[in-house]
Amino acid sequence: MAKSKSAYFCQNCGYESPKWLGKCPSCNQWNTFVEELVQKTPASVPDWKNSTPAGRVAKPASIDEIIYAEEARIATRDAEFNRVLGGGIVAGSLVLIGGEPGIGKSTLMLQLALSMKKLRVLYVSGEESEQQIKMRAERLSPSRADREVFILTETSTQNIFKQIELLEPQLVVVDSIQTLYSIHIDSTPGSVSQVRECTAELLRFAKESSTPVFLIGHITKDGAIAGPKILEHMVDTVLQFEGDRHHVYRILRAVKNRFGSASEIGIYEMQGSGLREVSNPSEILLSQRDEQLSGITISAMLEGVRPMLIETQALVSHSAYGTPQRSATGFDTRRMNMLLAVLEKRCGFRLSAKDVFLNIAGGLRVEDPAVDLGIVAAVISSHEDIPVSPKICFAAEVGLSGEIRAVNRIEQRIAEAEKLGFEQIYISKYNRKGLDQSRYVIEIKSVSKIEEVFGGLFG
Repeated sequence: MAKSKSAYFCQNCGYESPKWLGKCPSCNQWNTFVEELVQKTPASVPDWKNSTPAGRVAKPASIDEIIYAEEARIATRDAEFNRVLGGGIVAGSLVLIGGEPGIGKSTLMLQLALSMKKLRVLYVSGEESEQQIKMRAERLSPSRADREVFILTETSTQNIFKQIELLEPQLVVVDSIQTLYSIHIDSTPGSVSQVRECTAELLRFAKESSTPVFLIGHITKDGAIAGPKILEHMVDTVLQFEGDRHHVYRILRAVKNRFGSASEIGIYEMQGSGLREVSNPSEILLSQRDEQLSGITISAMLEGVRPMLIETQALVSHSAYGTPQRSATGFDTRRMNMLLAVLEKRCGFRLSAKDVFLNIAGGLRVEDPAVDLGIVAAVISSHEDIPVSPKICFAAEVGLSGEIRAVNRIEQRIAEAEKLGFEQIYISKYNRKGLDQSRYVIEIKSVSKIEEVFGGLFG
């Protein structure tokens, strides 16, 4: 008889304890421990063709003797997806995609599976029936030429591996990891033990058979991927699918990537026929307006290696209540408060009794410090009710003493602003070192203090 024992797991972070605790010592959450039965049985995952031979013992090798070969990547027809993954799908990789319910995770993965021509794809679903998936597939891709996509509605990992052994797919998509269960663990699907065991079995299959596997995961109310935190450590790549269900634009963001940059994003537009790639995101992030309005500026930011121009909107008004309000959407509120303190201390603007609201247009979450100068200019534009010309762009960081600091990769920011027809760009004078201004048609204004910016904009 196999031994079975009882353990308590935190449903928020996956911390394991031999007894029940009121407060998790790992994540400090209350009343999150649930009892689960852990059955100790030998794992019976099939031996794959490329499995390590039995009896082989790993030996240490000198780093100079190891032969490095570039990872073989499978290029998809989705250029945005390729960019986020670092150039394509790596053989044997395990990719986890998380996002809010209804954001389009299943649509993205089914669209990817249908676009992989001449590649045998197995789409495993534990949430939808075959008819539901077929209905979505007809809407996403009516063409059936050179398409080998197989649908399996199953939740038992043992049955899934049996079908994989018969079909021998070249790509596997699992929707979702929280619905799978293994007979080796005596607990309900979605529990910490089941998620960890099922992911471990899929990880072993991916590495031993060199078959890429995509896992769709649910997220908690805090936005983190549901299940134990070790789930994100086990996989090779973690992608976050973000956006508002009431808007058409979606952002695919790389949170962790062992095969490429972990700061890349891909932008999609949700349409009736599926997700459309947005190759030039600056056009959708800049609103088209006929008249000049105060409190609106354009900043040049970088997401990964991609330059983008975003619209910053600020509103400064008299406080109707005793305590002035500070609110920021898409930007760190603490950094906004710091910039407002710089304006009050160094420049003499009385903002302590004013309500200040800040919004990054397009639903993006911005962390690039190069948008500081654009935000400061937008706040003063709204405070003085003087519009900033829509042909002016900003790319600089603001320091606590009011100085304009340099930012990295200024050439890409200037080139993006020039490509979209801007006439002026404000940068730090410390960015002029090594910058060939004769290459650009756009007028480059280099400044060192906030006062110089205000003098150039508002006289």
